[in-house]
Amino acid sequence: MVTAVALHETAAAWAGTEARRLSIKWPNDLLANGIKLAGVLLEREGDAVVIGLGVNLAEAPSLPDRATIALSALGAAPDPAAFLEDLTQSLARWIARWRGEGLAPIRAAWLAAAHPIGTALQAALGDEKIEGLFEGLDAEGALRLRRADGAIVTIHAGDVFLA
Repeated sequence: MVTAVALHETAAAWAGTEARRLSIKWPNDLLANGIKLAGVLLEREGDAVVIGLGVNLAEAPSLPDRATIALSALGAAPDPAAFLEDLTQSLARWIARWRGEGLAPIRAAWLAAAHPIGTALQAALGDEKIEGLFEGLDAEGALRLRRADGAIVTIHAGDVFLA
């Protein structure tokens, strides 16, 4: 969540007046107008976490299974080195805040940048698919979906798609 918030903050700064078109999709994809702009992959290595980021700055790949967009579609294409510098600074600030204040402010920033409550989502948990409406995050950052029968399902890991 920390990485997604920092990435959103950085991309929003570069997008300027078009920042309103950016949103975070659980757990850590960055969307522009509902289309994937960036993704985050985290891997644990001992006591460290390795962060992998894929951000479409100037161009977006043409993929058969999903639409993608580049930040340049919202304005000028950022210089990659300058974008990385800004992202590094943002990430350092958000990590410090998480370490000093805990998850609550990160969760609040994440929710402020996320798609709206009530957005239709589909979660793929292995072979199981769960459809529901975005109900927010629990205190630990797990996804909450409200199924058609009204039951709330808490999802800690899985692939999530806008329905």
